Amino acid sequence: MGRSRGGLSTKVHAVVDGLGNPLRVLLTPGNRNDICYVQQLLEPFDLRGKYVIADKGYDSDRFVHWLEERGAIIVIPSRKTAKRPRDIDRHIYMERHLVENLFLKFKTHRRFATRYEKRASLFFAVTLLAAILVWIT
Repeated sequence: MGRSRGGLSTKVHAVVDGLGNPLRVLLTPGNRNDICYVQQLLEPFDLRGKYVIADKGYDSDRFVHWLEERGAIIVIPSRKTAKRPRDIDRHIYMERHLVENLFLKFKTHRRFATRYEKRASLFFAVTLLAAILVWIT
């Protein structure tokens, strides 16, 4: 997928519902920023009136404007270097742990955690299997 200092790497991005169940998973090269693929990740969803909770890696004026056009409620903290920092609801932002918990559930599966697959298509299949197991357990 991508090359980083440590070698070939892959990032896994996920969209979860209010219960922490995966709705969409996307693999990206490890050497690219998170913000590069977020619109592709969220494109199929109707965001009107929905909270979009993300970390500072997704703080971009262009992305925030894209979300505002779609009617989303934005809960993304501003970076320290932001000229105009956004106010966010910290209590809602704490719900971001649902995404982190999803990855903890994924990593209970050894094949996902150690990434035995060399090809991205096979690793994506393992990721989808892990997502299915999260939904049925």
